[in-house]
Amino acid sequence: MKKKIIGVILATAMFATLLTGCGGGSSETTANTDSAATEDAAPAEDTATEDAAPAEEAADAADAAADAADAAGGDLADKKVGVCIYQFSDNFMTLFRTELENYLIEQGFAKENITIADGQNDQATQSGQIDNFIADQVDVLIINPVNSSSAETITDKVVEAGIPLVYINREPDASEEQRWADNGWNVTYVGCDARQSGTMQGEMIVDLGLEAVDFNGDGKVQYIMVEGDPENVDAQYRTEFSVKALTDAGWEVECLSDQVGNWQQDQAQSIVANALGQYGNDIEVVFCNNDAMALGALQAIEAAGRTVGTDIYLVGVDALSEALEDVIAGTMTGTVFNDHFSQSHSAADAAIRFLKGEANEYYIGCDYVKATQANAQEILDMVK
Repeated sequence: MKKKIIGVILATAMFATLLTGCGGGSSETTANTDSAATEDAAPAEDTATEDAAPAEEAADAADAAADAADAAGGDLADKKVGVCIYQFSDNFMTLFRTELENYLIEQGFAKENITIADGQNDQATQSGQIDNFIADQVDVLIINPVNSSSAETITDKVVEAGIPLVYINREPDASEEQRWADNGWNVTYVGCDARQSGTMQGEMIVDLGLEAVDFNGDGKVQYIMVEGDPENVDAQYRTEFSVKALTDAGWEVECLSDQVGNWQQDQAQSIVANALGQYGNDIEVVFCNNDAMALGALQAIEAAGRTVGTDIYLVGVDALSEALEDVIAGTMTGTVFNDHFSQSHSAADAAIRFLKGEANEYYIGCDYVKATQANAQEILDMVK
């Protein structure tokens, strides 16, 4: 197992100037900084420097982590883990849950004691699954909620059952996270700050220069926005902060269309096709809250006879393999790497700490990474 962990670290060494791992943080700080959170946070490419720990130190850390996992392996093999995923058909969550299960097994959990449930994007269905896990007396729960607004109800029933809880990917609001701290509950959230991903989308457009983006020469940027689930905080923040990056750069913008695509490729294709039919060449940038929708947008763009990089720009989030291939080919302007490796590993590590009677921070954050033609191949080599 040591060799496998070290192998992962060495595989990512080529990419060390870009990728920063997960680290403990304050939920209150993250939730309450709003625009400052992203304005003050430098992009991962800028913050990772030659001062990063050398490979020898990384290998030593991997050895220590492996030794700890080996020591706990016997205990973990008997522990039951319940995992709730909001929807199996979501491309990113498929990568996440697959990596999560593999990593849990590497850490010593028995495969037969790991149960992963598909919430089918229905909160009532997921709530029933959580009730079943509680009745089955699982030792820890890892939950990607269908609706973040349901977190209070979920937390109450899981805490009452005496089960440690790790939320992933969809962050409960600041007041809910504060409840965990106020009561000293074994509850935490692991994920990235969606404000950062939105900011990075906007920055990739800004980096092109206004003259290159303003195809019609009117001095402002006309864009359309394709949003995910409107109740999802990630969708809200990506929508807001992608555009904010443009206005922070002093650019004048005009929103021609803002529609909800619910993270789905087919819905995004229809939305963008309709927008292109209505606004034609006035559309200069297409923002999509995730890559699945960006792939649908690309289909519509190509069907309309437009060419990304020549007369329109397109950005997404997640760094799915198909999207990275398009970035490499120049048929997508860029995407943002939503690091399912560090997120899933950190979620599992938090669960293990709870099982060992140790505490966690109430917010465990990870960084996104811009994916452009300069580094898309390196990221693709990692995720494939």
